[in-house]
Amino acid sequence: MTRKIAIFDTTLRDGEQSPGASMNTQEKLIVARELVRMGVDVIEAGFPISSPGDFKSVAAIARAVDDGAVVCALTRAVDTDIDTAAEALAGARRPRIHTGLGVSPSHLHEKLRMSEDECLERAVACVRRARRHVDDVEFYAEDAGRSDQEFLVRIVQAVVDAGATVVNIPDTTGYLLPWAYGARFADLLERVDGIEDVTLACHTHDDLGMATASALEAVRCGATQVECTVNGIGERAGNSSLEEVVMAIRMHGPEVDAHTDIDPHELTRASRLVSSITGIGVPPNKAVVGANAFAHSSGIHQDGVLKARDTYEIIDPAVVGADRTKLVLTARSGHAALRHRYAELGLVFPEGEFDQIYQAFLEVADKKKEVYDEDLESIASEFERSVAAIWKLKAVQISCGFPLTPTATVTLVDEDGNTTTACAYGTGPIDAAYEAVNGIVQLDYDLDEFSIKSATRGVDALGEVTLRIANASGEVFTGRGSDNDIIVASTKAYLNAINRLLTAEREDSGE
Repeated sequence: MTRKIAIFDTTLRDGEQSPGASMNTQEKLIVARELVRMGVDVIEAGFPISSPGDFKSVAAIARAVDDGAVVCALTRAVDTDIDTAAEALAGARRPRIHTGLGVSPSHLHEKLRMSEDECLERAVACVRRARRHVDDVEFYAEDAGRSDQEFLVRIVQAVVDAGATVVNIPDTTGYLLPWAYGARFADLLERVDGIEDVTLACHTHDDLGMATASALEAVRCGATQVECTVNGIGERAGNSSLEEVVMAIRMHGPEVDAHTDIDPHELTRASRLVSSITGIGVPPNKAVVGANAFAHSSGIHQDGVLKARDTYEIIDPAVVGADRTKLVLTARSGHAALRHRYAELGLVFPEGEFDQIYQAFLEVADKKKEVYDEDLESIASEFERSVAAIWKLKAVQISCGFPLTPTATVTLVDEDGNTTTACAYGTGPIDAAYEAVNGIVQLDYDLDEFSIKSATRGVDALGEVTLRIANASGEVFTGRGSDNDIIVASTKAYLNAINRLLTAEREDSGE
């Protein structure tokens, strides 16, 4: 029997650190439910001390995950961080505090301004403090990839002795070659007393495009936990990709003496869900979950695949959920059919909310010949974005075309039910709509990015708009919207970003 490798998903923490990939609490809950459905062992839900919003998200996920996965919260090696994380995790059945500090010469001398002995003392203290709150404590040795190996052995020994149940050896900058990274694990397993009784974790970044390879080499050399993200999102070039690691282990299990408990049939759906929520598209040539992962254009390849799939495909698309039935529902479908399909997609709504979801579904179904799973996910996401909105779109009307001046009339409803209408000109229809919105909400911000894509195939597909705005302080807020009409979708996305900005300002002011 091969070794069980724990999959530690940090999409909601490290993945969210991708520029513009911030998620609100409801969106994080949706992703967390999918991670549970997929079978991940540990969900790193966030960094509670970093903001009231992150604290709220960690607490909500801790309460929502009532079985199976460990819920983890990140901290620095600071008492208040650790105590705050413990408070956020209070509702979790299986809580874990993930604490630590930098161990490389660069981190010690330039960032922390401390000696190796001071670092070791701080490491032991933070593990002991975390153990006062929870039984499961993970220590991360940040930038272990560039640390002195002798010091790394010393600090790992010290935290194991102090009660750490998991030790994380991150290649924080993605610097090491895979075999050099694996050698560090082999050395620690040989020289640290008691390390066989703790979980040894790898955490790799993709700065040189080697994150997945390094993670697999770490597993081969003794790591028993892989830290990764859906679609490989994360700081800078990203993290090791969950779907790549899982499928590589699945296909080469005997060679690396490993297996995971991940349900691979959920990989494609999880990829699309995270992409939709974060607004970060999946490259077509992305391994395992990209649109072209199982596409063949060469005549020779097509001939080979038609004769025998495995001539050019090492993965059966069905295994990763890439060939799920796309069309399930039409405008004639009832409540029961829609609720059943949403349940299959891992989305469950209270009765009052479901009635609104059903009405939104009918509006889409009346305009489309076919309704796909991606449409259903867009409808659900659109509903989640509107529930707690400060401003809601009631109507938008556009007049444009050559040689007319683009003009927009927009009607918004505030949280108290008051209706306001404004009319504005613009360089184009979307610009005119945004100028009209600006005339109502009266905020100072800049539009940084804007993109449109179709949720499904066909000329009647829902259009999905993702954009980012920045306030005067440089904080970036992502907005998303979907509709058959791209002008409406664009206006919804703009309002979604504005609502996020206003919500953040209220949280900062203590409202």
